Amino acid sequence: MIRAIAASDRDAWAPLFAAYGKFYETTFSAEVIESTWNRLLDPAEGVDGLVAEVDGKVIGFAHYRSHPDTFSLGRDWFLDDLYVDPSARGTGTATALIEQLKQFASETGPGSLRWITAESNERAQRVYDRVATRTTWVTYEVRA
Repeated sequence: MIRAIAASDRDAWAPLFAAYGKFYETTFSAEVIESTWNRLLDPAEGVDGLVAEVDGKVIGFAHYRSHPDTFSLGRDWFLDDLYVDPSARGTGTATALIEQLKQFASETGPGSLRWITAESNERAQRVYDRVATRTTWVTYEVRA
């Protein structure tokens, strides 16, 4: 089941979020974990979350945001973070999370759902290649 993240998910979400950071060779401080959690629950922050649940256990999450699309009358959607517990990979969980976001995007008019992943994350790219179109856009980053 894919559903909106809820306050009661905190204890299940936190270790998954920490594992997500570790996958990308980052150790999240307790302050970052708490801040991210609070942002997910605060509608004014502009970032939202979904969780994937099987038999009452949270096994994955997607963090996303939306903003007006400057190329159309709709909204653009951005998938910030997607993580599925390693024990649940290959079950269609990541696809189900993305499909829910695609549905949100289609309900808000023309626009796009986009995301990035590490070049080395080949397993995720196999999923992404099935559910989306790989673009030719080049990503740049400035750390402030």
